[in-house]
Amino acid sequence: MKKLLSCFCILVLFSQCSSEPKQKGFSVHTESPEESGETEEQKGLNSDSLNLDTRPGGVLISGYPQYRLIPIYLLNAEAYRGKLKYFSGSNAFHHSYGTIGRNDSNNWHSNYMPGFTAMYGYNLLNIQLHDVHTKGSHAFFENPVLIKTVYFPAFSKDTLNGRAVKRDYYMVSAYNEDSNQDQYINSSDLRRFFLFDLHGKSLGPLIPLNYSVRSSQYDPANDYMYVYAAEDEDNNGRIEAKEKVKVFWIDLNNPKLRGLMF
Repeated sequence: MKKLLSCFCILVLFSQCSSEPKQKGFSVHTESPEESGETEEQKGLNSDSLNLDTRPGGVLISGYPQYRLIPIYLLNAEAYRGKLKYFSGSNAFHHSYGTIGRNDSNNWHSNYMPGFTAMYGYNLLNIQLHDVHTKGSHAFFENPVLIKTVYFPAFSKDTLNGRAVKRDYYMVSAYNEDSNQDQYINSSDLRRFFLFDLHGKSLGPLIPLNYSVRSSQYDPANDYMYVYAAEDEDNNGRIEAKEKVKVFWIDLNNPKLRGLMF
């Protein structure tokens, strides 16, 4: 059994899946077209404005009937035969097919981790939570960010080591600011990792803000998440190859319990 667990831990490295599209991001440049010398059409093509046009993705069905999530995507534009062609991203999901033993004791229905569905999409800017009971809605982030992955409570009835698993919080990895001051929020900035409660209220970062998340690993024996993150040692808002990579642990039974292990 220990060998199976070890093999599984190695296989479920994630957050760097090759199937995930490269994130272009968006500009935080706020010049008017006259100031920049661009036409309105060029401005729309380059997305050089925080007045971003957005489109909703398909509603995410979480494990709590009261709450539904709506992904918010950037409306992208590209030149095609002399005209602008518009499109937006769509919902995609990470899966794990290595469920240990494939039985009732260890079955998380191909979710990325037991109790969590992991969702991503091209130029995903925010997540809006809708309360079915009150009919109210609010966004996770006050301003547009570039989201890498959203982990939300799975609809399936997952089990781990003979016990039912049901999460009551959300985790989001995202590029939330122009950390390197190049006028764009994109994958060249620091990628942060945030925690939200079941009602979509921010509980702050899971990893210190002067780190950039690189990848993660799941430990099914302890129900821990290990996060590999590079430290921005010179505080320039970008990560160089020589900068140290640290390993943090997060107890998924209670994500407030976490720390540095290497």
